[in-house]
Amino acid sequence: MESRDVVKRVHRAMAAALADDRVRRHNADAEPATIDEERTIARHAALETLAGLRPSEPWGSPVPAGVDDRRIVEEAIASILGLGRLEPLLEDDNITDIHVRGNAPVWVKLRDGRRERLDPLVESDAELIEFIRRVATRMAQREMRFDPSHPEVNIQLPDGSRMFAAMDVSQRPMFVIRRHRFDFASLRDLCVAGFVTSDTADFLAASVRARRNIVIAGGTGSGKTTLLRALLNEVASDERIITIEDSYEIGLDRYEHLHPDHDCLQSRDANTEGEGEVTLAALTRMALRMDPDRVVVGEVRGAEAFPMLMAMSQGNNGSMCTLHADSARSVFPKLAAYMSMASTGVPTETLNLLIASSLHLVVHVANHRGRRCVESIHEVVDTDGLSIITNEVLSPGSTGTSFSALRHGTASLLEEHGFRHGHRLAWAAS
Repeated sequence: MESRDVVKRVHRAMAAALADDRVRRHNADAEPATIDEERTIARHAALETLAGLRPSEPWGSPVPAGVDDRRIVEEAIASILGLGRLEPLLEDDNITDIHVRGNAPVWVKLRDGRRERLDPLVESDAELIEFIRRVATRMAQREMRFDPSHPEVNIQLPDGSRMFAAMDVSQRPMFVIRRHRFDFASLRDLCVAGFVTSDTADFLAASVRARRNIVIAGGTGSGKTTLLRALLNEVASDERIITIEDSYEIGLDRYEHLHPDHDCLQSRDANTEGEGEVTLAALTRMALRMDPDRVVVGEVRGAEAFPMLMAMSQGNNGSMCTLHADSARSVFPKLAAYMSMASTGVPTETLNLLIASSLHLVVHVANHRGRRCVESIHEVVDTDGLSIITNEVLSPGSTGTSFSALRHGTASLLEEHGFRHGHRLAWAAS
């Protein structure tokens, strides 16, 4: 018998044993098995199967010489209960994104901006579909289908990474994984890494302490969430923060000592019967009933923009969000477009007034060949009909010390909260 046949039999035995145990527990109204209990069940089934493949068994064939039973069992457990060949990629801290298309070579993006081609994860498109279904079954907290009538799934993996998969609507089954690092990130860390200059870090820290409402804008992979985490770590520990996300990426719960009073909300798609959807807009309205000091929306991209800006204009100063945009100025028409999705019937001029009265700062970040940085900062000043008036207080290519465009009132407020224009911070990179 070939090694591949042995592995397939072990896989089938494990899957059957686990399925039988789940049915038994369900019928007995018992608690689901823990991951350790499932590993024990799977290992026992695998060892029994391998023992049955010895020459003494009439139905079995000899296991080929050199095949390590322990290796077969552990690889099968990783495949059935874990993520199989994907796990080494998720354990590599240098990998930021993983792109898989059928049984084609895998492409990964690295921290330094380079891309590498790796061996395929599976041997056929059908195997990839089964792999995605298995991950969805194991990782999702509720029923999740992956078939031609439900051709996409969006799953959060145990390490916080986000996996999006599609079939049927794509030429071949595929998935993309975006890694989310939850390492502690302070403005000091970002300054040392070259993400911000010392004066920019000082300015942003004072803006958070002064309870300025801030939008962080940029493209995919530009560091929006990384900067958001750093700004949140400037919030006093006695303030109550409510985060609203499509997936838990901000990670306040990982630093309880910094933010002991917080709640994290996550949107939810409808189930297979089309029921149970909870949108970001609905969560934003819920958050306002949860006595927040600050409301943080992980990424604004729809009707949630309207209740978020309403919250900012009604006294929840110090709130923040991220938004996909290619420049600071493009943030404002995108916000107006998103607010119009709320079907309020409010004219554009009034929406612009709401934007101007709610937002204080727009921070634009960029990724230049793997080097992420704060590229520009705009202070929101006023409106002029269909236009939002801003002062660019930090411009592209500047050294991070040209904050002379700040209005006097803003400069005085930030000085009260520790911003000293032109004074380098003691912990800044030299």
